[in-house]
Amino acid sequence: MTLEPALAELAHRLGPRFSRTGATLAQYSQSETHISGGTPDAVVFPHTADEVSMIARMCARNGVPMVGWGTGTSLEGHALALKGGVMVDFSQMNKMLAVYPEDMLCVVQPGITREALNEELRATGLFFPVDPGANASLGGMAATRASGTTAVRYGTMRDNVLGLEVVLADGRVIRTGTSAPKSSAGYDLTALFVGSEGTLGLTTELTLRLHGQPEAVSAAVCAFPSIADAVDCVIATIQTGIPMARIEFLDATTVAACNAFAGTTLSLDPQLMVEFHGSPAGVQEQTDRFAEIAAEMGCTGFDWAQVTEDRTRLWQMRYNAYPAILALRPGATALVTDVCVPISRLAEAVEETRADIEASPLMGPILGHVGDGNFHAILLVDRNDAAEMAAARALSGRMVERALELGGTISGEHGIGCGKLGYMAAEHGAAWDVMGQIKHALDPAGLMNPGKMVRQP
Repeated sequence: MTLEPALAELAHRLGPRFSRTGATLAQYSQSETHISGGTPDAVVFPHTADEVSMIARMCARNGVPMVGWGTGTSLEGHALALKGGVMVDFSQMNKMLAVYPEDMLCVVQPGITREALNEELRATGLFFPVDPGANASLGGMAATRASGTTAVRYGTMRDNVLGLEVVLADGRVIRTGTSAPKSSAGYDLTALFVGSEGTLGLTTELTLRLHGQPEAVSAAVCAFPSIADAVDCVIATIQTGIPMARIEFLDATTVAACNAFAGTTLSLDPQLMVEFHGSPAGVQEQTDRFAEIAAEMGCTGFDWAQVTEDRTRLWQMRYNAYPAILALRPGATALVTDVCVPISRLAEAVEETRADIEASPLMGPILGHVGDGNFHAILLVDRNDAAEMAAARALSGRMVERALELGGTISGEHGIGCGKLGYMAAEHGAAWDVMGQIKHALDPAGLMNPGKMVRQP
């Protein structure tokens, strides 16, 4: 690697949009969770795909690693520069380039966040539905194949990205997908890059599927006597075919954290948070049917929210669950882990995980997007306490083993990064080697986000 010549040329070409200051580099060496490691040698702020291509060509010529950066909200260390190199921050490529209401799609740059996009779309009657909770960038969401609270109805990023513009490791710029509703022409390269975590290329443009803003929305929070009752209600609701827009689970510990953080007064029981979208008559029918199922499962009461302000407060409480949980143990950090299992095995997976955590020395609230079998454990740890870190990693490992035994996956939405790299062989077997071969074909020098996703040479 001939680092200095590459950085000198990038500094010359980008001017103030190139930085090597200590404060800037330190900012990009941390993650949202306990994971840390690696500091970039420089940070660049491109404005165009041509500039990203130039950066890639310069880095490829000199053997310098490249790591993409969106908003830094990933949870498994996806954007850490484990081998140094150039951090490519897309925050200044943050525009909606075009919207096509008749086709229900839009074209955006990777740095625009989901909240900013939906603000710009408001007047069109359309919205982009994928909601991971954090105000993440669309490029980052595509890189991690994000999902979130609305995936049970609208799908994940895999379902809502129609096409991409990508800069490869050698600087080539390619386009994948089209604006057509479907295609049978060639390999599905869009699907390959969505979820590749920046290990195959740097996304510089996305074509996204949009959805109509619902005419009516109703939301509610409801308590249950036990985790099993709440999860059984989720399973029954899904199997009945009620078109939920969101259905979220919070265990009693999470509820207590949210109450303390937001000043709410929910009962300290497992809770479901639900939302319905559609016509006024359709929403009313859905809420009535759900209420009947919940009552059969022992639901102890509903708190309905149909006014926009009330719904906003309700879901803001859910979005603030992570900082609320961190506040349960001031000074602690979190090992945040997620798994996803078939819906029929969800109750078993959640209850066994809860028992596992209670038998450990750690506090670990559970919550998640249980409408698609996905749940999270937030294990509060002192990262300087080796025993606590070992206990947290053991708990995470047992969650993974249980999910695989039940026919699930090691991650439903957080992705792999460097935090879950060690579990990939257990889920994918020989297919993991095939992923490595694809990586080598597109990035033979291993410069794109090294240390993530595939087996290291």
